[in-house]
Formats: sequence, C-alpha cells, structure tokens
Amino acid sequence: MDVAGLVERARGGDPRAVARLITLVENDAPQLREVAAALAPHTGRAAVIGLTGAPGVGKSTTVSALVTAYRRRGLRVGVLAVDPTSPFTGGALLGDRVRMQDHAGDREVYIRSMATRGHLGGLASAAPQAVRVLDAAGCDVVLVETVGVGQSEVEIAGQADTTVVLLAPGMGDSVQAAKAGVLEIGDVFVVNKADRDGADAVAREINQMLALGEARAAGEWRPVVVKAATARGEGVEEVVASLEKHRGWLEEAGALAVRRRERAAREVEAIALARVRARLAGTDGARLDALAEQVADGTLDPYTASDRLLG
Repeated sequence: MDVAGLVERARGGDPRAVARLITLVENDAPQLREVAAALAPHTGRAAVIGLTGAPGVGKSTTVSALVTAYRRRGLRVGVLAVDPTSPFTGGALLGDRVRMQDHAGDREVYIRSMATRGHLGGLASAAPQAVRVLDAAGCDVVLVETVGVGQSEVEIAGQADTTVVLLAPGMGDSVQAAKAGVLEIGDVFVVNKADRDGADAVAREINQMLALGEARAAGEWRPVVVKAATARGEGVEEVVASLEKHRGWLEEAGALAVRRRERAAREVEAIALARVRARLAGTDGARLDALAEQVADGTLDPYTASDRLLG
C-alpha cells in the first residue's frame, strides 16, 4: 500500500482516501505506524469541537446545524459520530449519518460514523487517530459527537479543544443530569429544544450550578449557557459565536497549546498501555500465569510480581 500517496490524496480532499485511512485506524492495521508518521506533519490546524449529552437531547441535529453554519463561512468540516456497540451482538447501528443526509452531497463535508467497540467513556478507542486523519485532510473544523452519555462519561473533554454539553427541557432533573463530571467539562452549555416549556428553567439552573462551583482566577474561561432549537435553526449562530469566543480565549490565554500537549500525552500513554497489554497476552503470558500462581498461593505479593513482570 502506498501510504504516502493515500495521505496526499486525503489532503487533496479525496473522500475515498480519507475513508481508507480511517478504516486502517479502526482496524489497527499493520500500516498504522506508517500512516501516523505520514499524518503528523499535517495536523494541528483544525478546531476540534466535542459534543456530548444524554440520549435524546439532539446531538446529531445540532451537529448537522453546525455543519450548515460553518459551510456558510466557507469552511471544510469533518464529523466523527460515535455510536454504541451492542454488548450482545457486537454490532452497531451507525444511524447518525442518516440524520445528516442534507450534507451527503457536499464534498467539503466528511461524515464518518464509528462504533465504540466496547470502549467506555463515550468515544471509540480509535477516535483520536481518526480526528488526526480529518485534521490532516484539511478540515478547518472537526465535530466529534459522542454516544448518549451519563454523568461520568467525560472522555471527550480530553480529546477536544472545546467541549459542548447539550441538555434539553423535559428530560428530568437537569442539575442531576449535568452534575459531577459532565458539569465540569463543559466550555459551552447548549439548552436545546428551547422552544419547549422549561428551557428557561434549565438554563437558569445550569447558570446557578456554574456559579456555585465558580472559583476561577482572573482571565479564566467562564462556561457560556446558550438556548437553541437547532431542529428549527434557532440559536445556531449564537452557539457558533460562543464556540468562536472560546477558541479566541484558548489562543489568547495559551490554553490551546496546553490542552493539545495534554491530549498528546494521553494518546501516547494509551498506545503504550495497549502495547503492554498485547505483550502480556502474547509473549509474556506464560510468565504472567506463573507469577499469578505465586501470588495466589501466598508465596509472592502482587507488587513484587508486577516488578518482576515489567523488569
């Protein structure tokens, strides 16, 4: 396979080349190291925006509305939509693309659905490298939509420059839905379906929760709460303006470089841990079994065993 040629075609906007590269990433193909090396010099330009929230808040509809808004600005947009994998069949209904059919014929928009394949946190394990592919392919904006998540699936905050948390009225206690980790990761909160009763109350509650937890130094970003009805195209420009405002703050405060370094560190760590697990399942498997037997019968403690395994 001519990886360099494939990357060059992807950079030129060839959707088949982009699709092929992401498939290589998803399948952990033998060429993945070569692909990563070829992509590296061409990454770091795209604004990566993560969107998360509970099922039914309108994530896919909001993503589609944002694509329309960014295309009006003449920007190339990539979308990575993550869908859950069935724990029973191992399959996934990659349905987010169905909701974005309005953009199917636009060559400046690339939409890719990706199954979690059992990975927790709201994303797929291959998501970081897939984002790199879209970045290298010349996307100005990459929108990453997580699966429908709860209070603790906050991995998207570590993968995006800006994290959008979506909520909607009529879905139970909004404070309960947004507390703990999810409340802390949001840079922009969007109260979607704001044409319904209760939207003002949800926005007020989120603002109150943010104020209660506010202990920010001067110049730090204060999360913004925006009301929208993205299915009707209402409030979309306000959401985009908030995203652009956060991007400006990231660049001015130097926080963008910090976030990306932290993201790179997590990515390197994840790859290293995956290699260690592969080693334990392969060549070091018998050694692990022998050490486990000694721990089980009390002749060795688990810490000493781990030192011997890694030594």
